[in-house]
Amino acid sequence: MIKNELTIIAAASTNNVIGLDNKLIWNIPKDLKRFKELTQGHNVIMGRKTFESLPNPLPNRVNIVVTRNTEYKYEGVIICKSIIEALEHCKDDSQTFILGGGEIYSQTINIVDKIELTRIFKDYNGDAYFPEIPTEKFKLVNEEIHELEGIENIRYSFLTYIKK
Repeated sequence: MIKNELTIIAAASTNNVIGLDNKLIWNIPKDLKRFKELTQGHNVIMGRKTFESLPNPLPNRVNIVVTRNTEYKYEGVIICKSIIEALEHCKDDSQTFILGGGEIYSQTINIVDKIELTRIFKDYNGDAYFPEIPTEKFKLVNEEIHELEGIENIRYSFLTYIKK
């Protein structure tokens, strides 16, 4: 029997911003590499806006898009009307990832088993937000601190939370 672990994966600033105008605000190569390593070979569930922010469906993953638009179609992508319907397609995957955006994170934060969060230690202006992590339900089990040096030095951490 496969244990199906449901995991949110996200990057958020200290003020919980995850994006602006349907784009990431920061470029952190180590974060993108980690994202790819963790999600490759798995199902990835995302909202329509998040999907449309990508240049193409993510390779080597089953891309599942949740949208209320019943006419929405994209070749090679599974389109679902709800998170529940999306999860029905994930029964054979040992770890399914929730990629966002803000609305999808809010709908799933109370049902996931794990949160893989890159916390960027800076406030940003944005229009999409990561929900507050319910600390009564999750405990921090790992933290890796990093710094990106460049035009602006960015401190960030890879945080892993698991359900208590």
